[in-house]
Amino acid sequence: MQLKWLEDFVALAQTRSYTRAAELRHVTHPAFGRRIKALEAWAGAPLLERGSGPVRLTTAGEGFLDTAQQMLRGLDSSREELRAAAGREARAVTLATGRTLACTLVAEWLPRLQPTLQQGEGELRILTRALAETVLLLEQHEADFSLTYHHPVLALRLDARQFSHLTLASDKLVPVVRADVQGQALHVFGDSAVPYLAYARSLALGRLVEDHLAQNRHAPLLQRWVECDSADAVYQYVRQGQGVAWLPWSMVHADCKAGQLVVLGDARMEVRFDVRLYRPKRRLGPLAEAVWQVFARR
Repeated sequence: MQLKWLEDFVALAQTRSYTRAAELRHVTHPAFGRRIKALEAWAGAPLLERGSGPVRLTTAGEGFLDTAQQMLRGLDSSREELRAAAGREARAVTLATGRTLACTLVAEWLPRLQPTLQQGEGELRILTRALAETVLLLEQHEADFSLTYHHPVLALRLDARQFSHLTLASDKLVPVVRADVQGQALHVFGDSAVPYLAYARSLALGRLVEDHLAQNRHAPLLQRWVECDSADAVYQYVRQGQGVAWLPWSMVHADCKAGQLVVLGDARMEVRFDVRLYRPKRRLGPLAEAVWQVFARR
């Protein structure tokens, strides 16, 4: 049995997708499938249910997942202790988050974190990933913290016995369009469809907006014509007058107050969510613990 097989299996259990897990493990889909089959051959029992749709674990697979995670955590903890003893990890704190949060909330927090990092002669490493990947980095001990959106639509598979969190902010997605020279909206909700700038479903924001539109009986008529996996790019498209998009209020409030963008509709069009910072309950390195205290004193 090879260690990488355990890591493959945990990644597959987290993503429930052979394709996504293979991407995370940086191997081809066929090679990844062979490694999973090799693990099942070693275990002597099927760990996965065969069939179409999302990957599902067998009863044996669910039990083995717990064992695999414990083994990987134990090995990671030993590795971290060795690194800490060598002094390498003590000078760096790793934060995994999304690209939009890195540009908004993290940017706001950097001035508050700087004195603590400078005093500890350390650095903050910011890794921008999709939501599932930030969680995976935290679980695999490759990140000290994970900063993510929190909403019932975005189910995080984090064990509350092993991880704790702080709610750092509350925000909302609002439908905005560019204003004309008179300060009026270039597009308005009404009887005709409005050009709609959508997020890719791979983005957490995309899942929030699509669920909101699907469940909202007051949803406006929209003509979806652009899909993009970057909120920053969608923001620029709105500023150019290309259509309406649901953007974080923290990103657009200054433009709205300046009369450059206009919010369409009322509160029924908004999608409210929180931003949470997650960490392991086990004790982290001295600098990471100091950074956590800065967040906790918010």
